[in-house]
Amino acid sequence: MSTENEGTQVPPAPSAPPVPVDTPAAPAPTADTPSGPPGPEASARPEPAPAGEPEHAPRDAAPEPATPQAPAAPPAPAPQIPDPYAHTTGTHAMGTPAPGTHATGTHPAAAHAQAPAPASVAASGGAWPPPPPPAVPSYAQGGGSGWGTSWTAEQPSAPKPGGRRRGGLVAAVLAAALVAGGVGGGIGYWAADRNDDNSTDSTTVSASDAPADLKREPGSVAGIANKALPSVVTLEAQSGSGEGGTGTGFVYDREGHILTNNHVVASAAEGGKLSATFSNGKKYDAEVVGRAQGYDVAVIKLKNKPSDLRPLALADSDKVAVGDSTIAIGAPFGLSNTVTTGIVSAKNRPVTSSDGGSSKSSYMSALQTDASINPGNSGGPLLDARGAVIGINSAIKPAESGGLGGGQSGSIGLGFAIPVNQAKNVARQLIKTGQATYPMIGASVSLADASGGAVISDRGATGSGPAVEPNGPAAKAGLKSGDVITKLDETVIDSGPTLIGQIWTHKPGDTVKITYERDGKERTVDVTLGERKGDS
Repeated sequence: MSTENEGTQVPPAPSAPPVPVDTPAAPAPTADTPSGPPGPEASARPEPAPAGEPEHAPRDAAPEPATPQAPAAPPAPAPQIPDPYAHTTGTHAMGTPAPGTHATGTHPAAAHAQAPAPASVAASGGAWPPPPPPAVPSYAQGGGSGWGTSWTAEQPSAPKPGGRRRGGLVAAVLAAALVAGGVGGGIGYWAADRNDDNSTDSTTVSASDAPADLKREPGSVAGIANKALPSVVTLEAQSGSGEGGTGTGFVYDREGHILTNNHVVASAAEGGKLSATFSNGKKYDAEVVGRAQGYDVAVIKLKNKPSDLRPLALADSDKVAVGDSTIAIGAPFGLSNTVTTGIVSAKNRPVTSSDGGSSKSSYMSALQTDASINPGNSGGPLLDARGAVIGINSAIKPAESGGLGGGQSGSIGLGFAIPVNQAKNVARQLIKTGQATYPMIGASVSLADASGGAVISDRGATGSGPAVEPNGPAAKAGLKSGDVITKLDETVIDSGPTLIGQIWTHKPGDTVKITYERDGKERTVDVTLGERKGDS
């Protein structure tokens, strides 16, 4: 792998089912109604019921004493004559209530209690109330239900069955809803008003101001970051011509050595300027101690180092497992002290990278992570859940379209880190001698992408000379040009860069088992790794 760096409709009010007429209650005398038997005039118009009287008297209510009468015939429809009292009912010409009022000046819910006594019964002097009429709904006779008596008197014919009662029921339902809405609105206003009286203009909720209430465990991301940040630096490298960039590093030891990537400090290696800034803002000049371009590792040293340096602990990267938590710290796009998290997505990922400044590439068998890594994170530590370093963030796989506006690409969750075990070995060599040693098999392989293995070339790396060095490790093991190496120990090899990256996880003098194919046959051979000093 080559990398770079919606209201539902309101249903109509239900029609009321036919209701048998109950025996109406006797109207109570009022202040303007004389006591005694009602005269003809009194029987011609209804008397309004007292406010709050129920729609019907209870079925078991005792009737007033009266001489028993034979059952009366069903009442005839009221005569169609003008109602002399219509001017008192607040109706329009056709009996509909005036806007904003009820027909009788009472609440719609009480309208059913205001039907007049049948005229035939009153004229006969019979007792009131009469026995129940045949089971015919009163609203089928046009008698006094719905909005009131004025409606019946003013109509040229009896209303259609159910017409007015439905209107009365709907009105009652609507009125009840309005009352309920008014109550709810009042309660809501009251609650809001009380809330406004006891609070500021804001309705947000504040957390406790006591810092002691908030505890961060040492093993939490916050705890690890708090401990590690003082040991991470932002590096600024500048070449002699003024070109340069920003990267990251971390304290390797108490002597002032900082571990980072080669491509971070390469521009300052030859007569340039280099500085390191800690999380507390203190800035120190630094110098390059050694670089290993093939490994993409470098060591620099602080000038006038502080006395309170705290090196980060180094973990055993060989023991890392896919799925382990990771924490990356660095200066992406120059944003120092940035902390991101993720997991180990894969191990032994073959990665070929380049700083773009030379024809030579770096090869690694990398730890892959989805922790956000961006330009500027290079050289920073990749930590495990304990806060120990498991790798040096080095490369990312950018989106093919590049960055926003054609600028630098950002993280798409594919970041790669040099395993710290390898970086540690290289750092020791650089501190000791200024250069690194590379294990080798003494054979050139094709760097073209392939899936079948690493093919030993037919000529040397420079384009001339033999591909297999005479008396080198590969030659001694019997390897030849054209052989296809498919495995190194238990690791499958699919290309030349993969082979190089795997070899560089070892040390010179290690013996490895190589599986290769020749003439369609698979063979296995042990190879003792040789050594190459420096990047030349």
